[in-house]
Amino acid sequence: MLTLEEAQERMFARLQSLGSERIQLDSAARRVLVAEVIAALDLPGFDNSAMDGYAVRAADVTGASTEEPAALRLIGRVAAGEVFSSEVGPDECVRLFTGSPLPRGADAVVMQEDTRVDAVHPNEVRVCDAAKPWEHVRLRGEDVKRGEVLLRAGDRIGFAQLNLLAASGVAEVTVARRPMVGLIATGNELRPPGELLATGQIYESNRWMLAAALREIGVEPRIYPIVMDTLEATHDALARAFDECDAVITFGGVSVGELDFVKAAFEQLGGTIDFWKVAVKPGKPFAFGEWRGRFLFGLPGNPVSALVTFLLLVRPALLKLQNANELHLPSHPAVLAEPLNNRGDRRHFMRVTVNAAGEVRVLGMQASHAVGALATANGLVDVPAQTMLPAGSSVRVLRWEF
Repeated sequence: MLTLEEAQERMFARLQSLGSERIQLDSAARRVLVAEVIAALDLPGFDNSAMDGYAVRAADVTGASTEEPAALRLIGRVAAGEVFSSEVGPDECVRLFTGSPLPRGADAVVMQEDTRVDAVHPNEVRVCDAAKPWEHVRLRGEDVKRGEVLLRAGDRIGFAQLNLLAASGVAEVTVARRPMVGLIATGNELRPPGELLATGQIYESNRWMLAAALREIGVEPRIYPIVMDTLEATHDALARAFDECDAVITFGGVSVGELDFVKAAFEQLGGTIDFWKVAVKPGKPFAFGEWRGRFLFGLPGNPVSALVTFLLLVRPALLKLQNANELHLPSHPAVLAEPLNNRGDRRHFMRVTVNAAGEVRVLGMQASHAVGALATANGLVDVPAQTMLPAGSSVRVLRWEF
């Protein structure tokens, strides 16, 4: 039985890039960049006003106050997207709006709230506050300079990265090919949601849970029908899925019971099981194998075990296939609001909830079939074997948000 770290290393050593493709920016969310992106222009691309007001020369409004305002002659108006052709001279100003290019000769912007305009003399602006040089001015290149690396190869594209790319004029990016991953649930007792249940039957939920989790990491899920517990049915389902997908995730059928056929069917197909069993709880019966450069991830059937092994083993492996820089779940320190006790001989990744104050609480049953508490959990705490962590202990929480 492998440790979690040994299992990850064994998988990472077998995984290879699936290649790349050039795509439009509007379809790049959640994808992983293959080539770094260099800024082709400065951001901002020109000096511009940070607010509505007036472009001035800071020296002309030194000492200005409400009691003794500086009187300036209004010589023009510039909206965002326009350019002022003249230069601002001594005791002159130009009306600006947020984003308006700063006219030549001006070196500051005075907020309109700090000015007065007399209706009788509309071309005279009284400035009631002093301005420092470059105050309220967004300087060219202060955010991003031309030639800088915007994003690195291996970075995942989220909403903030999309904003940066679009603002920089990037319309296409080169990204890792999106893996196609098949989802197969095995079990005579399983039925799809929406059907009527007979005595002893349950609804299958793992495929829907992990389909959503896969999309979050840029993977395309393909859901296959529920497979009955026979060697022939399992073999046929795996053959079809591996013919169409880069990897296959199965649920159930990887333990040692008489009706567990996944490993045998995979080997009958010609695949090789690299390892089976990982020293974690929940999720010990986890299988990883390879067939013609495509990969099998055999997960336990219980929903909590399936999710935990996905988060700890499958998720990083599929990100590795895309050459992502960050493979593992984000984590942060927090404090236990109640004790956590692991009496077992394996590391127990307990489901918890973390509140805004950084307090960690255990949610309901920790049994591998208990889905009620799973729906309100937002993290895992790794509790070593034979360990009790008292309330007040500092722990590290692995976080997820779907």
